[in-house]
Amino acid sequence: MEQPTSLKGLDLRAEIDRLRKERNAVILAHYYQKPEIQDLADFVGDSLDLSRKAQATDADVIAFCGVRFMAETAKILSPHKTVVLPDMDAGCSLEDSCPPEQFAAFRAQHPDAIALTYINCSAAVKALSDVIVTSSSAEKILSQIPADKPIIFGPDRNLGGYLARKTGRDLILWPGVCIVHEAFSETELLKLRAQHPDAPIAAHPECPAVILDHADYVGSTRGILEYAYAMTGDTLIVATEPHIIHQMEKALPDKTFIGAPGADGNCNCNICPYMALNTLEKLYVALRDLTPRIEIEEDLRLRAKNSLDAMLAMAGGTVGQGDLGPAKVTGD
Repeated sequence: MEQPTSLKGLDLRAEIDRLRKERNAVILAHYYQKPEIQDLADFVGDSLDLSRKAQATDADVIAFCGVRFMAETAKILSPHKTVVLPDMDAGCSLEDSCPPEQFAAFRAQHPDAIALTYINCSAAVKALSDVIVTSSSAEKILSQIPADKPIIFGPDRNLGGYLARKTGRDLILWPGVCIVHEAFSETELLKLRAQHPDAPIAAHPECPAVILDHADYVGSTRGILEYAYAMTGDTLIVATEPHIIHQMEKALPDKTFIGAPGADGNCNCNICPYMALNTLEKLYVALRDLTPRIEIEEDLRLRAKNSLDAMLAMAGGTVGQGDLGPAKVTGD
């Protein structure tokens, strides 16, 4: 069928629904996606949880509205499904901070160390790692490694530093950061807390220590959502990418959620520029043309899958739960 050269006048939601059925596709949206994408997705969640849900469906096509490493993870777990990403330029600052050849050289400098690697990395870095971790599984996995075993943790130095302070383990940290969480301002956060003295702060562990030190709760995206459901107050300050607030407001319309500010005093600077590259128009084209498509060479996929399998074997019960728990972490 000849495809239209212009999207002008198309009912994109209707066309996406049509293509979803025709392609036997499942649409996944991360919590950091724009509300209009979250609202039409089959599943909304964090990266690994979404990939596992897609793996369990009978869909032929996975349209992953997130960033590239998330779509790669879906392909690693579902190699026989077609995986498309609306915009292949939707990368991740953590992934970009950790090129595989540099990570391989770093590992070679610490030959006795086991590499625990945060899931926010490329398939090639996963293939160079021993165990992949999520913010919900990292602590449980860390507790299973002998105390005298050196551990490399990358690519997020903030999450690694948080785990080191909380557990007392000495970790060899890769120096990567998430540009979204790095943008939060302690000064502006304290101003906001002064305006809302009874409001707790929930923060993602990718935030710097100066932000986590003020948090009443530290956890992944799903963990922060669950904290919002469980809290007894009516206002919550949220220190992660602000599009997660859409799910909170839908589920808890009687509560108030305030995005933690950046240096300019508002949360707009904390919107992930990579996540924002995905649009309804690009999702429609991806489903229509089945491009851009994620392809991973089989040997690389299997090596990357080994590190994911190791995580599921060591901490399967915590994966996707998102709970690092209440935390008042102090120290450097």
